[in-house]
Parts: sequence; structure tokens; C-alpha cells
Amino acid sequence: MAGFGLPNIGQLTEAFRKAQQIQQDAAKLQEELDVMVIEGRSEDDKVRISVSGNQTPLQVEVDPSLLAEGKDRVEQAVLQAMQAAHQASVDTMKSRMETLAGDLNMPGLLGEGS
Repeated sequence: MAGFGLPNIGQLTEAFRKAQQIQQDAAKLQEELDVMVIEGRSEDDKVRISVSGNQTPLQVEVDPSLLAEGKDRVEQAVLQAMQAAHQASVDTMKSRMETLAGDLNMPGLLGEGS
């Protein structure tokens, strides 16, 4: 029956096995990212923001000396720290997903290089 362009049973079984593995590994990765703490800092190191691996904000720390520098300076430092934390979290997630795709022998899973 494979003459109609349908995969043979072995190929179909392997595809289902791979799909199950992807689902299990993705769930495990999601759990790891949920508990991961990633920190971003302002350029002057007076603001630190922590986020999870899934970009959920967790904590903000502001050096009290920064408050004396005025509203604009505080806002700038908070924004820098937020951007750094977000970028670090995105980079970590991307790296973990690329590792997952590579472990499953599925290059290009993220749409790059294929």
C-alpha cells in the first residue's frame, strides 16, 4: 500500500515516537525555564532585575544611591536592567531550544539555517 505516497508503518511509528519525545522534552524544558533565575543589570550596576527563563519578572533591586540621581536616571537604569534581563532570558531559551532540536536530530526546528 505504500505505492500511494504514504509512508510505511516503520516511518510512521518513528515519526510518532519522535513527536512524543519532542513533547516530553519540551515539557521538561518548560519546567526548567520556569525555575531558572536570570539577572540583568544596568550599566552602572545600580539596578538588578531578575526574571525566569520564560521572562517572568521575579525581582527588582535598586541601589539607594541611585534614587538621589533623579527620576530620569532611575528610569534609564531600570530600563537598561530590564532589557539586559530580557535579552539574557531570550538567549538562554533559544540556546536550550536549539540544544533540544539538536538532540532530536532536527536541525532547523527554529526556522534557521534550513
